[in-house]
Amino acid sequence: MELSNETVRKIRGLIVFTALTTACLWKYDVVVGALAFVFHIIFPFVLGGAIAFVLNVPMNFVQRHLFDEGKIKGRKYMCKIARPVSMLIVVFGVIGIVAVVMFVLIPQLGNTFANLGTSIQEFIPKVQEWAEDIFHNNKDIMDWVNDLEFDWNKIMEAGLDFFKNGAGSVLDSTITAAKSIVSAITTFFIAFVFAIYILLQKEKLGLQAKKVLFAFVRRGRGEAALEVLSLTYNTFSSFLTGQCVEAIILGSMFVVSMAVLQLPYALLVGIVIAFTALIPIFGAFIGCGVGVFLIFIEDPVKALIFVILFLVLQQVEGNLIYPHVVGGSVGLPSIWVLAAVSLGGSLMGVVGMLIFIPVVSVIYALFREVVYLKLKQREITPEEVEKI
Repeated sequence: MELSNETVRKIRGLIVFTALTTACLWKYDVVVGALAFVFHIIFPFVLGGAIAFVLNVPMNFVQRHLFDEGKIKGRKYMCKIARPVSMLIVVFGVIGIVAVVMFVLIPQLGNTFANLGTSIQEFIPKVQEWAEDIFHNNKDIMDWVNDLEFDWNKIMEAGLDFFKNGAGSVLDSTITAAKSIVSAITTFFIAFVFAIYILLQKEKLGLQAKKVLFAFVRRGRGEAALEVLSLTYNTFSSFLTGQCVEAIILGSMFVVSMAVLQLPYALLVGIVIAFTALIPIFGAFIGCGVGVFLIFIEDPVKALIFVILFLVLQQVEGNLIYPHVVGGSVGLPSIWVLAAVSLGGSLMGVVGMLIFIPVVSVIYALFREVVYLKLKQREITPEEVEKI
């Protein structure tokens, strides 16, 4: 039996794929090491792509509203400066926000930790008094409570010993630490420059990528790949925008509400909750835990008021703000959002929680399209499925 050229090509490809898979499984440690080496080399460019993606969302917003295409059409100078000016506004805006947060947050954190030792020392006698009133008949608990003590100097000495001994085993010398810092700064600088280049030349780079895609892939598959990439970009950008706006609103609500109720650490707790709220579902509760701890040391009654305030604002945020700000931007049912956060957190930590929701949303949307297509091929409508 004579085989066609197409069949021979497929058999050859299958043999090569099987051989490569077998070699990879046999020498998996070498393959993992090679992949780690390659990733280490391309990491600055991967990081630059991530930075460009994040900055592209606000840059498009600024360019769309500040340089309306209908108004600047035909004005070559305005068209030429629209992209660079929008990018500079966003970059300086991000730097300004980070600087303001650092100048506000770091001094307050310093004051908080400076006063924390005194607050805990004053709080322990109160705990002992409460325990004596409640557990005066239980000798074991009373012995444990009476042995409680807090020595800030011992804690500082333990911290210094850790950095001198424990951290010294990780960072063998000051030179090694300096090299690590220089390497991190260099990596970020390369990534940032690469991100700027992507933002300024994104149309040109996109056109080049399309030419490469259609040069090596059949037209139908190439168009399908572009649709998937477009869906992925829209889902990620919508999710990123919604999460950031929602976090800012929630943090501002806490700052204002705590200031009105005269609760301590209003600005610090508000900023912490705003940052942790970027983590879907569980993030705000992490900020709540930090706030409860800080306020409880100073005044347990105010800590209780803060918990009630947190529950109220969480209800307002979950039922009114989140559906309107984020809404169905990712198009993912709640149960799959929870599954995505849990899976992402298990695999990649906090970063995984942020990434996996839009990733799972894209997979969910693509799978839904495949299901509807299969139903259409079988001449079954979704309405008929609901009636079965």
